[in-house]
Amino acid sequence: MPHDLAARLAAVREEVGAAARRAGRDVARVGIVAVTKTLPPAAVRAALGAGLADVGENYVQEARAKRDALGAGGRWHLIGGLQRNKVRLAVATFDHVQTVDSAAVARALAEEAARAGRRLAVSIQVNAAADPRKRGLSPDDAPALAEAILGLPELRLEGLMTIGPQGPAEQTRSCFRLLRELRDDLGKRLGVELPHLCMGMSDDFPVAVEEGATLLRLGRALFGHRGPGSWRPRPSAGGEGS
Repeated sequence: MPHDLAARLAAVREEVGAAARRAGRDVARVGIVAVTKTLPPAAVRAALGAGLADVGENYVQEARAKRDALGAGGRWHLIGGLQRNKVRLAVATFDHVQTVDSAAVARALAEEAARAGRRLAVSIQVNAAADPRKRGLSPDDAPALAEAILGLPELRLEGLMTIGPQGPAEQTRSCFRLLRELRDDLGKRLGVELPHLCMGMSDDFPVAVEEGATLLRLGRALFGHRGPGSWRPRPSAGGEGS
């Protein structure tokens, strides 16, 4: 795995650099979150060893089991939906929750962060594609949630997150452009800096970079297709779910 990962990472970085140059962007402003969902702790270790500082996981218990197995290291991002009954474990596990989509979830995270004595980075998940199968609130509802989060001192609002639609590149681009424009408008309206646009996955990350992405979520592009024997934590770690 380390050799394959190194080759894939080099290819990804080349594509990211080319996209950044096309958009006149500084490639240093584009980060890569290695998505290790269903992969064993060894995959996380390999990613960190390859110089990737950010790790993305969809399931709270799975991420907790991996962090326990690996010890300290990396910045861990929750990129899957968060159930209210997993908030305490999520606050103890993650450095950045990218998928906040309601004031209720934000308040629950803030309350738990206060108990833990920490300030938690969060992003708002926006359903920019208006896809009923995807999580996230509508762009029209994002300002109210952003204001609510800014009123919670235990949370640090980092920016916005979205999942691009499957379809033509033009449709994907318009979705990412909408998120960037929404982020810029929110920053001006609320008088705050929102540094991150969490958008772009293995199939569409060059377009995301061209439209301003700062955190890409890449799994298959780095690790290849996941086989049938996906890793899961032992039952004592709490099973699946987020």
